Amino acid sequence: MSIAEAKERLRGSIAPIVTPFLENDEVDYKTLEQLIDWHMESGSHGISVTGTTGEPSSLTLQEREKVMETAIKAAKGRVPVVPGTGSTNHAETLHLTKLAQEMGADAAMVIVPYYNRPSQHALYKHFKTVADAVDIPIIVYNIPGRTAVNLEVKTLARLKEDCPNIIGVKESNKDFEHVNRVLLACGRDFLLFSGIELLCYPMLAIGGAGYISATANVAPEKVAEVYNAWIAGDVKRAQDLHYELMPLNDVLFKDTNPAPLKAALGMMGKIYPKLRLPMDLPSPELQQEIREVLEGYGLLSKAGSGER
Repeated sequence: MSIAEAKERLRGSIAPIVTPFLENDEVDYKTLEQLIDWHMESGSHGISVTGTTGEPSSLTLQEREKVMETAIKAAKGRVPVVPGTGSTNHAETLHLTKLAQEMGADAAMVIVPYYNRPSQHALYKHFKTVADAVDIPIIVYNIPGRTAVNLEVKTLARLKEDCPNIIGVKESNKDFEHVNRVLLACGRDFLLFSGIELLCYPMLAIGGAGYISATANVAPEKVAEVYNAWIAGDVKRAQDLHYELMPLNDVLFKDTNPAPLKAALGMMGKIYPKLRLPMDLPSPELQQEIREVLEGYGLLSKAGSGER
């Protein structure tokens, strides 16, 4: 996909799909394919794997590679595929981003390195080196709550200016002033995606391209419909859906993502509810709350099969 095509197609609800595991802790590639097909049927505008929701730090390098390959093949070009290729390790980030390009991914999402807290100067060098090594469009992923460092607007603007294939950013940043200033500094053609559920609709209102929302894993149709309504000019419908989804968003983030999400998907019969340690499912009390919220949205009766 060319840069121009990417700017045109990478919009709407890009669902960050979980990495399903079998009871024995192995990656469940068959269920991953089924989840992708479900998202195609449900109207998601794109898919992402091995981002935060996909537990990349719990996967081996070889598993990350196979998850990316599985997703690209399963999507069959029906929607864009944007794998997360970032890591705290620079060489690994380079390897995965180059591999995503070779596999035919439509773009790569590269996270701000976590744990080691690089300076803004170091972040610039890291992202520029990765962008210069590939032709694939790059979406920078800024999630300071997980990485302990915020990619500043001036650093992002410098990267956008110096790297033609850095075309957008996923902002999991609760500072709404910051995300407004991203478009002011980077230009309103820069693709701004929300990674904060309660900012998905507000981000559209300031000129965002869409969102990469974990909630799309359990309610892909409604999450995609927020964007569809907005683009169609039905502002009231988009607002109504924004507030309708709020209780679901809230309960899915009462524990660290994707723990509540995987519990919910297990209740819906979509996956075997399993995370790899050190992550684990939420407490029994929270799981009961999740079940009650899902029942309120009619998500359990839709699945009809209960837990797997």
